Amino acid sequence: MAIDNAEGLWMHALATRLFPICRSLTGDGVRKTLSILKEHLPDLMLHEVPSGTTCFDWTVPDEWNIRGARLIGPDGNEVVNFADHNLHVVGYSMPIDTEIDLADLQAHLFSLPDMPDAIPYVTSYYNRNWGFCLTHNQRSKLKNGRYRAIIDSTLVPGALTYAELVIPGSSSKEVFISTYVCHPSMANNELSGPVVATQLAVWLKSLPSRKWTYRIVFIPETIGSITYLSKNLSRLKESVIAGYNVSCIGDDRAYSYLPSRDGNTLSDRAARHVLGILAPDHKVYDFALHRGSDERQYCAPGVDLPIASVMRSKYANYPEYHTSKDDLTLVTPAGLQGGYNALRRCLETIEIEETYVCNQLCEPQMGKRGLYSSLGQRSTTASVATRMNILCQCDGQTSVIEIAERLGVASWELRPFFLELLQHGLISPKA
Repeated sequence: MAIDNAEGLWMHALATRLFPICRSLTGDGVRKTLSILKEHLPDLMLHEVPSGTTCFDWTVPDEWNIRGARLIGPDGNEVVNFADHNLHVVGYSMPIDTEIDLADLQAHLFSLPDMPDAIPYVTSYYNRNWGFCLTHNQRSKLKNGRYRAIIDSTLVPGALTYAELVIPGSSSKEVFISTYVCHPSMANNELSGPVVATQLAVWLKSLPSRKWTYRIVFIPETIGSITYLSKNLSRLKESVIAGYNVSCIGDDRAYSYLPSRDGNTLSDRAARHVLGILAPDHKVYDFALHRGSDERQYCAPGVDLPIASVMRSKYANYPEYHTSKDDLTLVTPAGLQGGYNALRRCLETIEIEETYVCNQLCEPQMGKRGLYSSLGQRSTTASVATRMNILCQCDGQTSVIEIAERLGVASWELRPFFLELLQHGLISPKA
Protein backbone atom coordinates (compact mmCIF):
# COMPACT_ATOMS: atom_id res chain seq x y z
CA MET A 1 0.00 0.00 0.00
CA ALA A 2 1.53 3.27 -1.09
CA ILE A 3 1.89 5.88 1.63
CA ASP A 4 0.30 9.13 0.48
CA ASN A 5 -0.16 10.48 4.04
CA ALA A 6 -3.84 11.36 3.50
CA GLU A 7 -4.93 9.56 6.67
CA GLY A 8 -1.72 10.67 8.38
CA LEU A 9 -2.55 14.33 7.83
CA TRP A 10 -6.08 13.78 9.15
CA MET A 11 -4.80 11.97 12.24
CA HIS A 12 -2.17 14.65 12.91
CA ALA A 13 -4.84 17.34 12.70
CA LEU A 14 -6.99 15.43 15.18
CA ALA A 15 -4.01 15.00 17.51
CA THR A 16 -3.32 18.74 17.24
CA ARG A 17 -6.88 19.45 18.37
CA LEU A 18 -6.62 17.04 21.31
CA PHE A 19 -3.08 17.95 22.39
CA PRO A 20 -3.85 20.92 24.72
CA ILE A 21 -6.43 18.99 26.78
CA CYS A 22 -5.29 17.99 30.26
CA ARG A 23 -6.19 14.32 30.61
CA SER A 24 -5.68 12.06 33.60
CA LEU A 25 -7.13 8.80 34.92
CA THR A 26 -10.45 10.55 35.46
CA GLY A 27 -12.08 13.90 34.95
CA ASP A 28 -13.37 16.37 32.44
CA GLY A 29 -10.27 16.17 30.22
CA VAL A 30 -11.05 12.53 29.48
CA ARG A 31 -14.70 13.34 28.81
CA LYS A 32 -13.80 16.21 26.48
CA THR A 33 -11.36 13.98 24.59
CA LEU A 34 -13.95 11.24 24.16
CA SER A 35 -16.61 13.73 23.07
CA ILE A 36 -14.31 14.91 20.26
CA LEU A 37 -13.64 11.32 19.17
CA LYS A 38 -17.40 10.73 19.20
CA GLU A 39 -17.77 13.44 16.54
CA HIS A 40 -15.99 11.03 14.19
CA LEU A 41 -17.42 7.84 15.70
CA PRO A 42 -21.09 8.60 16.44
CA ASP A 43 -21.73 5.07 17.75
CA LEU A 44 -19.08 5.46 20.45
CA MET A 45 -20.68 4.62 23.80
CA LEU A 46 -19.44 6.34 26.98
CA HIS A 47 -19.47 4.54 30.33
CA GLU A 48 -18.79 5.84 33.82
CA VAL A 49 -17.66 3.75 36.78
CA PRO A 50 -18.10 5.43 40.20
CA SER A 51 -15.14 6.18 42.44
CA GLY A 52 -14.75 3.52 45.08
CA THR A 53 -15.75 0.66 42.78
CA THR A 54 -13.69 -2.46 43.46
CA CYS A 55 -12.05 -3.93 40.35
CA PHE A 56 -10.10 -7.07 41.22
CA ASP A 57 -7.37 -5.84 43.60
CA TRP A 58 -7.86 -2.18 42.68
CA THR A 59 -10.32 0.58 43.53
CA VAL A 60 -11.49 3.28 41.12
CA PRO A 61 -9.93 6.49 42.51
CA ASP A 62 -11.55 9.82 43.23
CA GLU A 63 -12.04 12.09 40.24
CA TRP A 64 -9.43 14.78 39.64
CA ASN A 65 -10.00 18.05 37.83
CA ILE A 66 -7.77 21.11 37.63
CA ARG A 67 -8.60 24.69 36.67
CA GLY A 68 -5.20 26.30 37.09
CA ALA A 69 -1.93 26.39 38.99
CA ARG A 70 0.93 28.82 39.56
CA LEU A 71 4.23 28.86 41.38
CA ILE A 72 5.21 32.41 42.33
CA GLY A 73 8.75 33.34 43.31
CA PRO A 74 9.99 35.60 46.13
CA ASP A 75 10.09 38.54 43.70
CA GLY A 76 6.41 38.10 42.81
CA ASN A 77 7.10 36.74 39.34
CA GLU A 78 5.66 33.47 38.12
CA VAL A 79 8.06 30.55 37.94
CA VAL A 80 5.60 28.24 36.17
CA ASN A 81 1.97 28.45 35.14
CA PHE A 82 -0.26 25.48 34.34
CA ALA A 83 -1.75 27.54 31.52
CA ASP A 84 1.59 27.42 29.68
CA HIS A 85 1.87 23.61 29.73
CA ASN A 86 -0.23 21.09 31.60
CA LEU A 87 2.83 18.98 32.44
CA HIS A 88 3.84 21.74 34.86
CA VAL A 89 1.62 20.21 37.55
CA VAL A 90 2.08 16.73 39.03
CA GLY A 91 -0.92 14.70 37.94
CA TYR A 92 -3.54 14.26 40.66
CA SER A 93 -2.07 17.07 42.77
CA MET A 94 -4.37 17.93 45.63
CA PRO A 95 -5.50 21.56 45.98
CA ILE A 96 -3.00 23.81 47.71
CA ASP A 97 -2.49 27.50 48.42
CA THR A 98 0.50 27.97 50.66
CA GLU A 99 3.75 29.84 51.18
CA ILE A 100 6.85 27.71 51.50
CA ASP A 101 10.64 28.18 51.70
CA LEU A 102 12.69 27.00 48.74
CA ALA A 103 14.38 24.31 50.83
CA ASP A 104 11.03 22.74 51.66
CA LEU A 105 9.63 23.41 48.19
CA GLN A 106 12.35 21.28 46.57
CA ALA A 107 10.57 18.10 47.71
CA HIS A 108 7.62 19.18 45.55
CA LEU A 109 9.67 20.10 42.46
CA PHE A 110 10.59 17.73 39.63
CA SER A 111 13.04 18.23 36.78
CA LEU A 112 15.44 16.24 34.57
CA PRO A 113 19.14 17.08 34.96
CA ASP A 114 19.98 15.02 31.86
CA MET A 115 17.33 16.87 29.78
CA PRO A 116 17.62 20.37 31.20
CA ASP A 117 15.16 22.03 28.80
CA ALA A 118 12.39 19.41 29.08
CA ILE A 119 9.46 19.30 31.50
CA PRO A 120 9.00 15.81 33.01
CA TYR A 121 5.67 14.01 33.31
CA VAL A 122 5.06 13.05 36.95
CA THR A 123 1.95 11.68 38.65
CA SER A 124 0.78 10.81 42.15
CA TYR A 125 -2.43 8.92 41.45
CA TYR A 126 -2.77 6.89 44.62
CA ASN A 127 -0.92 9.02 47.19
CA ARG A 128 -2.23 12.42 48.17
CA ASN A 129 0.50 14.89 47.28
CA TRP A 130 1.17 17.95 45.17
CA GLY A 131 3.98 19.28 43.05
CA PHE A 132 5.27 21.23 40.09
CA CYS A 133 7.35 20.06 37.13
CA LEU A 134 9.73 22.42 35.39
CA THR A 135 12.83 22.37 33.27
CA HIS A 136 16.09 21.84 35.11
CA ASN A 137 17.32 25.10 33.65
CA GLN A 138 14.44 26.87 35.41
CA ARG A 139 14.99 24.98 38.64
CA SER A 140 18.69 25.74 38.80
CA LYS A 141 17.94 29.48 38.70
CA LEU A 142 15.53 29.51 41.67
CA LYS A 143 16.52 32.00 44.40
CA ASN A 144 16.25 31.35 48.10
CA GLY A 145 13.19 32.79 49.74
CA ARG A 146 9.46 32.27 50.17
CA TYR A 147 7.40 30.88 47.29
CA ARG A 148 3.66 30.76 46.90
CA ALA A 149 2.27 27.50 45.52
CA ILE A 150 -1.29 27.60 44.18
CA ILE A 151 -3.01 24.55 42.68
CA ASP A 152 -6.69 25.06 41.95
CA SER A 153 -7.85 21.45 41.70
CA THR A 154 -10.53 19.15 43.03
CA LEU A 155 -10.07 15.56 44.15
CA VAL A 156 -13.44 14.18 45.16
CA PRO A 157 -15.65 11.15 44.50
CA GLY A 158 -16.75 11.07 40.88
CA ALA A 159 -16.28 8.53 38.09
CA LEU A 160 -13.83 6.90 35.74
CA THR A 161 -14.94 7.42 32.15
CA TYR A 162 -14.20 5.14 29.20
CA ALA A 163 -15.67 4.61 25.74
CA GLU A 164 -16.42 1.57 23.64
CA LEU A 165 -17.27 1.02 19.99
CA VAL A 166 -18.57 -2.25 18.52
CA ILE A 167 -18.44 -2.73 14.74
CA PRO A 168 -20.39 -5.90 13.87
CA GLY A 169 -19.13 -8.59 11.52
CA SER A 170 -20.61 -11.77 10.14
CA SER A 171 -19.16 -13.64 13.15
CA SER A 172 -19.74 -12.74 16.78
CA LYS A 173 -16.10 -13.60 17.48
CA GLU A 174 -14.17 -10.42 18.11
CA VAL A 175 -10.96 -8.60 17.35
CA PHE A 176 -10.24 -6.38 20.36
CA ILE A 177 -8.43 -3.05 20.02
CA SER A 178 -7.51 -1.06 23.13
CA THR A 179 -5.95 2.37 23.47
CA TYR A 180 -5.69 4.85 26.31
CA VAL A 181 -6.81 8.43 26.92
CA CYS A 182 -5.25 9.35 30.27
CA HIS A 183 -2.05 11.27 29.49
CA PRO A 184 -1.86 15.07 29.22
CA SER A 185 -0.02 16.84 26.42
CA MET A 186 2.24 14.16 24.99
CA ALA A 187 1.94 13.02 21.40
CA ASN A 188 3.53 9.61 20.85
CA ASN A 189 2.88 8.15 24.30
CA GLU A 190 -0.78 9.05 24.22
CA LEU A 191 -2.44 10.77 21.32
CA SER A 192 -0.97 8.59 18.59
CA GLY A 193 -2.91 5.63 19.99
CA PRO A 194 -6.40 7.19 20.11
CA VAL A 195 -6.10 8.92 16.72
CA VAL A 196 -4.82 5.78 14.96
CA ALA A 197 -7.54 3.69 16.64
CA THR A 198 -10.11 6.25 15.46
CA GLN A 199 -8.84 6.07 11.88
CA LEU A 200 -8.91 2.27 12.02
CA ALA A 201 -12.52 2.43 13.19
CA VAL A 202 -13.44 4.79 10.34
CA TRP A 203 -11.84 2.38 7.86
CA LEU A 204 -13.49 -0.70 9.40
CA LYS A 205 -16.91 0.93 9.28
CA SER A 206 -16.39 1.77 5.60
CA LEU A 207 -15.92 -1.87 4.60
CA PRO A 208 -18.87 -3.49 2.80
CA SER A 209 -18.50 -6.55 5.04
CA ARG A 210 -16.33 -7.86 7.85
CA LYS A 211 -15.62 -11.43 8.87
CA TRP A 212 -15.08 -10.58 12.55
CA THR A 213 -16.74 -8.20 14.95
CA TYR A 214 -14.43 -5.41 16.11
CA ARG A 215 -14.51 -3.97 19.63
CA ILE A 216 -12.49 -0.80 20.24
CA VAL A 217 -12.08 0.67 23.72
CA PHE A 218 -10.68 4.04 24.77
CA ILE A 219 -9.71 3.80 28.44
CA PRO A 220 -7.32 5.20 31.03
CA GLU A 221 -4.18 3.08 31.19
CA THR A 222 -3.89 0.34 33.86
CA ILE A 223 -6.88 1.18 36.06
CA GLY A 224 -9.02 1.45 32.93
CA SER A 225 -8.06 -1.94 31.52
CA ILE A 226 -8.38 -3.53 34.97
CA THR A 227 -11.81 -1.94 35.40
CA TYR A 228 -12.91 -3.05 31.93
CA LEU A 229 -11.68 -6.61 32.47
CA SER A 230 -13.38 -6.82 35.85
CA LYS A 231 -16.70 -6.10 34.15
CA ASN A 232 -16.24 -8.06 30.93
CA LEU A 233 -13.70 -10.84 31.44
CA SER A 234 -15.93 -13.87 30.86
CA ARG A 235 -17.34 -12.41 27.64
CA LEU A 236 -13.89 -11.39 26.37
CA LYS A 237 -12.41 -14.82 27.06
CA GLU A 238 -15.28 -16.39 25.13
CA SER A 239 -15.31 -14.06 22.14
CA VAL A 240 -11.88 -12.46 21.51
CA ILE A 241 -9.77 -14.28 18.90
CA ALA A 242 -7.14 -11.55 18.35
CA GLY A 243 -6.33 -7.97 19.23
CA TYR A 244 -3.82 -5.19 19.78
CA ASN A 245 -2.93 -2.65 22.42
CA VAL A 246 -2.42 0.57 20.44
CA SER A 247 0.15 3.01 21.83
CA CYS A 248 3.27 4.87 20.68
CA ILE A 249 2.35 4.50 17.02
CA GLY A 250 3.09 7.97 15.65
CA ASP A 251 6.77 8.82 15.21
CA ASP A 252 8.78 7.90 12.11
CA ARG A 253 11.96 6.46 13.63
CA ALA A 254 11.21 2.77 14.05
CA TYR A 255 8.70 -0.06 14.06
CA SER A 256 8.41 -2.24 17.15
CA TYR A 257 6.63 -5.46 18.04
CA LEU A 258 5.81 -6.71 21.53
CA PRO A 259 4.24 -10.18 21.47
CA SER A 260 1.47 -11.44 23.67
CA ARG A 261 2.51 -13.51 26.67
CA ASP A 262 1.66 -16.62 24.65
CA GLY A 263 3.76 -15.37 21.75
CA ASN A 264 2.03 -17.36 19.00
CA THR A 265 -1.54 -16.12 18.90
CA LEU A 266 -3.26 -15.05 15.69
CA SER A 267 -2.36 -11.46 16.66
CA ASP A 268 1.31 -12.43 16.90
CA ARG A 269 1.36 -14.35 13.63
CA ALA A 270 -0.31 -11.48 11.78
CA ALA A 271 2.04 -8.88 13.30
CA ARG A 272 5.17 -10.87 12.48
CA HIS A 273 3.96 -11.41 8.92
CA VAL A 274 3.06 -7.76 8.32
CA LEU A 275 6.17 -6.25 9.90
CA GLY A 276 8.37 -8.77 8.15
CA ILE A 277 7.14 -7.27 4.88
CA LEU A 278 6.59 -3.58 5.73
CA ALA A 279 9.49 -3.11 8.15
CA PRO A 280 11.98 -6.00 8.04
CA ASP A 281 14.29 -4.13 10.41
CA HIS A 282 11.62 -3.73 13.10
CA LYS A 283 12.59 -4.21 16.73
CA VAL A 284 11.24 -7.24 18.59
CA TYR A 285 10.78 -6.99 22.35
CA ASP A 286 10.35 -9.70 24.96
CA PHE A 287 7.03 -9.79 26.83
CA ALA A 288 8.63 -11.12 30.00
CA LEU A 289 11.20 -8.32 30.13
CA HIS A 290 9.75 -5.38 28.22
CA ARG A 291 5.97 -5.26 28.81
CA GLY A 292 4.78 -1.96 30.24
CA SER A 293 1.35 -0.93 28.98
CA ASP A 294 -2.09 -2.51 29.14
CA GLU A 295 -0.83 -5.76 27.63
CA ARG A 296 0.21 -6.46 31.25
CA GLN A 297 -3.46 -6.78 32.14
CA TYR A 298 -4.83 -8.36 28.96
CA CYS A 299 -2.18 -11.10 28.98
CA ALA A 300 -2.07 -11.65 32.74
CA PRO A 301 -2.31 -15.27 33.94
CA GLY A 302 -5.95 -16.20 34.14
CA VAL A 303 -6.92 -13.45 31.70
CA ASP A 304 -4.82 -14.75 28.80
CA LEU A 305 -6.29 -12.68 25.99
CA PRO A 306 -4.46 -12.83 22.62
CA ILE A 307 -3.29 -9.20 22.70
CA ALA A 308 -0.03 -8.08 21.10
CA SER A 309 1.39 -4.62 20.37
CA VAL A 310 2.58 -3.07 17.11
CA MET A 311 4.30 0.27 17.71
CA ARG A 312 6.66 2.78 16.18
CA SER A 313 9.21 3.80 18.88
CA LYS A 314 8.21 1.77 21.95
CA TYR A 315 7.32 3.50 25.20
CA ALA A 316 10.32 4.06 27.50
CA ASN A 317 12.65 3.51 24.54
CA TYR A 318 12.91 6.98 23.02
CA PRO A 319 14.54 10.04 24.62
CA GLU A 320 11.44 12.23 24.69
CA TYR A 321 9.29 9.66 26.52
CA HIS A 322 7.25 11.15 29.39
CA THR A 323 8.50 14.68 28.78
CA SER A 324 7.34 17.85 27.07
CA LYS A 325 9.60 16.90 24.15
CA ASP A 326 7.07 14.23 23.16
CA ASP A 327 5.22 16.76 21.07
CA LEU A 328 3.59 17.20 17.67
CA THR A 329 6.96 17.60 15.96
CA LEU A 330 8.04 14.16 17.18
CA VAL A 331 4.78 12.64 15.94
CA THR A 332 4.40 13.30 12.22
CA PRO A 333 1.76 12.67 9.56
CA ALA A 334 4.13 10.19 7.90
CA GLY A 335 4.77 8.43 11.21
CA LEU A 336 1.06 8.15 11.97
CA GLN A 337 0.38 6.95 8.44
CA GLY A 338 3.02 4.24 8.74
CA GLY A 339 1.68 3.07 12.10
CA TYR A 340 -1.87 3.05 10.79
CA ASN A 341 -0.83 1.13 7.68
CA ALA A 342 0.90 -1.53 9.76
CA LEU A 343 -2.09 -2.07 12.05
CA ARG A 344 -4.53 -2.00 9.15
CA ARG A 345 -2.51 -4.68 7.37
CA CYS A 346 -2.55 -6.73 10.57
CA LEU A 347 -6.34 -6.53 10.66
CA GLU A 348 -6.58 -7.37 6.96
CA THR A 349 -4.37 -10.38 7.60
CA ILE A 350 -6.56 -11.49 10.51
CA GLU A 351 -9.63 -11.08 8.29
CA ILE A 352 -8.27 -13.44 5.63
CA GLU A 353 -6.49 -15.93 7.87
CA GLU A 354 -8.06 -19.36 7.43
CA THR A 355 -7.08 -22.93 6.69
CA TYR A 356 -8.53 -24.30 3.44
CA VAL A 357 -8.90 -27.67 1.81
CA CYS A 358 -8.79 -28.27 -1.95
CA ASN A 359 -12.04 -29.75 -3.27
CA GLN A 360 -10.42 -31.53 -6.24
CA LEU A 361 -8.03 -34.44 -6.39
CA CYS A 362 -5.00 -33.53 -8.49
CA GLU A 363 -4.92 -30.17 -10.25
CA PRO A 364 -8.33 -28.87 -11.31
CA GLN A 365 -9.04 -28.01 -14.94
CA MET A 366 -8.66 -24.23 -14.77
CA GLY A 367 -9.42 -23.44 -18.41
CA LYS A 368 -13.10 -24.44 -18.26
CA ARG A 369 -13.51 -22.09 -15.32
CA GLY A 370 -11.90 -19.16 -17.13
CA LEU A 371 -8.94 -19.24 -14.78
CA TYR A 372 -6.33 -20.18 -17.36
CA SER A 373 -5.34 -18.34 -20.52
CA SER A 374 -3.64 -19.86 -23.55
CA LEU A 375 -2.31 -16.46 -24.63
CA GLY A 376 0.89 -16.90 -22.68
CA GLN A 377 1.03 -13.30 -21.48
CA ARG A 378 3.46 -12.73 -18.66
CA SER A 379 0.93 -11.19 -16.23
CA THR A 380 -1.61 -13.89 -17.02
CA THR A 381 0.99 -16.60 -16.47
CA ALA A 382 1.89 -15.09 -13.10
CA SER A 383 -1.77 -15.10 -12.04
CA VAL A 384 -2.20 -18.72 -13.11
CA ALA A 385 0.95 -19.69 -11.22
CA THR A 386 -0.32 -17.95 -8.09
CA ARG A 387 -3.65 -19.79 -8.28
CA MET A 388 -1.92 -23.13 -8.74
CA ASN A 389 0.58 -22.42 -5.97
CA ILE A 390 -2.26 -21.62 -3.58
CA LEU A 391 -4.14 -24.78 -4.51
CA CYS A 392 -1.00 -26.83 -3.97
CA GLN A 393 -0.91 -25.67 -0.33
CA CYS A 394 -4.62 -26.03 0.53
CA ASP A 395 -4.17 -29.25 2.45
CA GLY A 396 -6.30 -28.48 5.50
CA GLN A 397 -3.18 -27.86 7.57
CA THR A 398 -1.48 -24.82 6.05
CA SER A 399 -2.99 -21.40 6.80
CA VAL A 400 -3.18 -18.37 4.54
CA ILE A 401 -0.32 -16.67 6.42
CA GLU A 402 1.83 -19.77 6.03
CA ILE A 403 0.99 -20.02 2.32
CA ALA A 404 1.82 -16.35 1.81
CA GLU A 405 5.16 -16.74 3.55
CA ARG A 406 6.03 -19.86 1.56
CA LEU A 407 5.25 -17.96 -1.64
CA GLY A 408 7.11 -14.86 -0.49
CA VAL A 409 4.15 -12.50 -0.86
CA ALA A 410 1.90 -10.48 1.44
CA SER A 411 -1.24 -12.22 2.66
CA TRP A 412 -3.41 -9.28 1.59
CA GLU A 413 -2.14 -9.61 -1.97
CA LEU A 414 -3.43 -13.19 -2.04
CA ARG A 415 -6.91 -12.26 -0.84
CA PRO A 416 -8.47 -11.82 -4.33
CA PHE A 417 -7.08 -15.21 -5.39
CA PHE A 418 -8.57 -16.98 -2.38
CA LEU A 419 -11.92 -15.26 -2.98
CA GLU A 420 -11.80 -16.32 -6.62
CA LEU A 421 -11.03 -19.95 -5.77
CA LEU A 422 -13.81 -19.95 -3.18
CA GLN A 423 -16.26 -18.53 -5.72
CA HIS A 424 -15.46 -21.36 -8.14
CA GLY A 425 -15.81 -23.99 -5.43
CA LEU A 426 -12.21 -25.12 -5.74
CA ILE A 427 -11.44 -24.64 -2.04
CA SER A 428 -13.43 -24.64 1.19
CA PRO A 429 -12.60 -23.63 4.75
CA LYS A 430 -11.49 -26.58 6.82
CA ALA A 431 -14.45 -27.84 8.83
